[in-house]
Amino acid sequence: MKIEEYGLEKLAEPLLAWFAGHARVLPWREEPSPYRVWVSEIMLQQTRVEAVKPYFERFIKALPTIRDLAACEEERLLKLWEGLGYYNRVRNMQIAAKQVMEEHDGKLPASYEALLKLKGIGHYTAGAIASIAYGIPVPAVDGNVLRVLSRAAGDERDIGKPSVRTNMEAQLADIIPKTQAGAFNQALMELGATVCLPNGSPKCTECPWHACCVARRDGLTAILPVKKKAAKRRIEQRTVLVIRDGEKVMLHRRPGKGLLAGMYEFPNEKGYMEPESVVSYVKEMHLAPLRVERMTEAKHIFSHVEWHMKGYLIRVEALDGEADGFLFAETADFFERYPMPSAFAAYMEYLNIQFGKKRLESE
Repeated sequence: MKIEEYGLEKLAEPLLAWFAGHARVLPWREEPSPYRVWVSEIMLQQTRVEAVKPYFERFIKALPTIRDLAACEEERLLKLWEGLGYYNRVRNMQIAAKQVMEEHDGKLPASYEALLKLKGIGHYTAGAIASIAYGIPVPAVDGNVLRVLSRAAGDERDIGKPSVRTNMEAQLADIIPKTQAGAFNQALMELGATVCLPNGSPKCTECPWHACCVARRDGLTAILPVKKKAAKRRIEQRTVLVIRDGEKVMLHRRPGKGLLAGMYEFPNEKGYMEPESVVSYVKEMHLAPLRVERMTEAKHIFSHVEWHMKGYLIRVEALDGEADGFLFAETADFFERYPMPSAFAAYMEYLNIQFGKKRLESE
């Protein structure tokens, strides 16, 4: 059965009634201004709700307006985003903020079509902002919503196909309650996030659509939704070097484009190095190694590649002068000044610096 054959109009009332009693208390829902909705939705892409909460609150405190976001210096912006990953999200947000300042007098446009013209805002995010912040009856279809609708209708089409998403958006557009558009879209998202869970483990007995869900009735929850498997990620072996003296650590800034663009990193090389090779590597930088210690092994997953890392802590006599392409950062103000991707989180502790979530929780 396809979604258009199912008849969604009968589902709005029980869904909204369920949402009224089950909506989670989330910081961006307390004051759903256009800017706050936008920031939260961008952060929630590829990131769990619980992980986003402290980052959202810190970001909004530091940059409370679109004007502040547009004017923020890049290193500070990346530092505020540090630990969330997918850094192009926040770069695109800043580009869009500058567009809004120049073209919309500093206010996110109250138009679905105009929102789509802003950098980094696609159909889902535009629908979320338009419906939640402005009450405009347009759909906001993310992965959670696609899963819910596929299971409810027993729809066996591949949700990874743009044509299927477009069709579901069109179906929803016809039945969104005109006066409760934001609540309706959030209810669908909430249902997918808390009840109609992925990987064949939905909480069907708690679902407001329990009685009419085709997947539950026909035992299809383990196979729906249908989505073509993504290409297997490439494995890349790397050696990470934490080179430091008593007060400084060596860093490298990545290029302005590509993976982790503009972020700082510890020196690292493709492949696994042995201690003897590490010593030679450091001496070629005209540094005097005093001690080489193995650090923990770590793994970090990007969209299309996995880094499998081995690390070494190298104590050197002194970090002074210059090293081509590298800088010597003071460890005392490391956290405040240098945005580091979470890929290197396992090696941050060797500088006795709290990283990411641990640091946020202590504030």
